[in-house]
Amino acid sequence: SLEKGIVDSFKKENLKIFGPTKSAARIETSKEFAKNLMSKYNIPTANYKTFSDYNKAKEYVLEKGAPIVIKYDGLAQGKGVVVARTTDEALCALKEMLLDDKFGNDDKVVIEEYLEGPEFSFMCMVDNETVYPLPLSQDHKRAFDNDKGPNTGGMGAYSPLSFITTDDYQYALDHIMKPVAKALVKENAAFTGILYGGLMKTKDGIKVIEFNARFGDPETEVVLPRLENDLAESFINVINHKDPLIKVSKDVCLGIVMASKGYPGSYDKMYSIELAKIEGKVYYMGVKEVESKLYTNGGRVLIIVEKAPTLALAKAKALEDVKHVHCSNLFYRTDIGHWSL
Repeated sequence: SLEKGIVDSFKKENLKIFGPTKSAARIETSKEFAKNLMSKYNIPTANYKTFSDYNKAKEYVLEKGAPIVIKYDGLAQGKGVVVARTTDEALCALKEMLLDDKFGNDDKVVIEEYLEGPEFSFMCMVDNETVYPLPLSQDHKRAFDNDKGPNTGGMGAYSPLSFITTDDYQYALDHIMKPVAKALVKENAAFTGILYGGLMKTKDGIKVIEFNARFGDPETEVVLPRLENDLAESFINVINHKDPLIKVSKDVCLGIVMASKGYPGSYDKMYSIELAKIEGKVYYMGVKEVESKLYTNGGRVLIIVEKAPTLALAKAKALEDVKHVHCSNLFYRTDIGHWSL
């Protein structure tokens, strides 16, 4: 994995690889590193403070009040961020992260101010200081319609976005994505690969929520189908310091995730899945094949992606497709893309 230094190992053997080194991947693997980098280079993000001591963190939360955001410093399989609506919820998150070692023994949290506004994802191919932007997308994190329920790994996504203006896009590119790439070079952690900016459009402008050092899911499933380039060729061009000349379709892509009932909490597995009359692309996420039959084998089981000239049509086609997935233990959101409708 990137965190363990697979890119470093390839480079030692003089092998070509598209991805960041262990040092550069800290932009994702350490929330503290990412926040300190943004602070040092004036990249817009939420105010924050880092704690290793539970009692000091508790005092800070009680002083600041809720809503407030608690982030586990290390990797936590996408579950290490708690947007606490109450102080009790925040203190519970602190206990799990600092005392109970729920996500590991990192024993460090970043506590951030709560920001409001629509989130969006900005993935770019990066070659040191050179940034090649990919289409914007938006992921829907909450489990149920109207952004209700617990946070998940993502219940669907779509691209492009009507609520992001040309000025918004240019600001995000010029004041966030490009400066971060340059900052990593200055910190002797030059980045090659996919730099993912999880951004938010707040009343005070666009700010960074988080960075990933890889493609994000489920946004990737709606961004890549819009690219008209050969993906492998693009990767090879970037690692050879050439412009991948990214071409983007004007069509809209929208994907709906079908998840096991109970997700993101506990859920049962091995429910039979039958697919029929599906026009879109089906990407498996948590599926097991036994004797040529498909069964559920994870929280998020599959995503169905449709491509069309308009968002409304892509959404209608995807909603029609999910009706033809026959399984007694799946649920999905019907309002993917709602920011633009």
